[in-house]
Amino acid sequence: MDPLARDFYVDWEQTANDVVAVLRGYVGANPADRRLSDLVGELVTSSDDFSRRWAVHDVKYHRTGRKVLRHRVVGDLDPGFEALALPDSTTLSLFAYYPADESTRERLQLLESWAATEARDGIWPHPVQPR
Repeated sequence: MDPLARDFYVDWEQTANDVVAVLRGYVGANPADRRLSDLVGELVTSSDDFSRRWAVHDVKYHRTGRKVLRHRVVGDLDPGFEALALPDSTTLSLFAYYPADESTRERLQLLESWAATEARDGIWPHPVQPR
C-alpha cells in the first residue's frame, strides 16, 4: 500500500502478485486466525490493487527466488533468498537473503559503508523521502 514500493521493487506487478498469493496460502493454512482475516478485510477494503489480486485466488508457497530491488542510494540490487519454515508454526518463516551476483555484493558493501557514515554523523535513521 506504500506508493514508494512501486519504485523499490523493480518488477512491482510480479512482486505484488506473489505477496498476495503467499498471503492467500497463509490464510488457507490458518482459516481460524482472526488477525489474518482482519488483515485481508482491511486490505480488500482499502486497496483496489489488493482486492483485484485477491479475487484471482492464486496460492503460492514462495520458498526460494530472487527479488530485484531499487535502492535510492546504490541503485539496483539482485538478492536471492531462501525461506525456512520455523518448527511448530504455520505462519512464521525465516528469510535469508544473499547477494546473487558480484554487482549486488559490491552495492551492498557500498550501502553498508553509506549507512555506517550516516549513523556516525547522526543522520541515520531518517525517513525515506518520496522522489
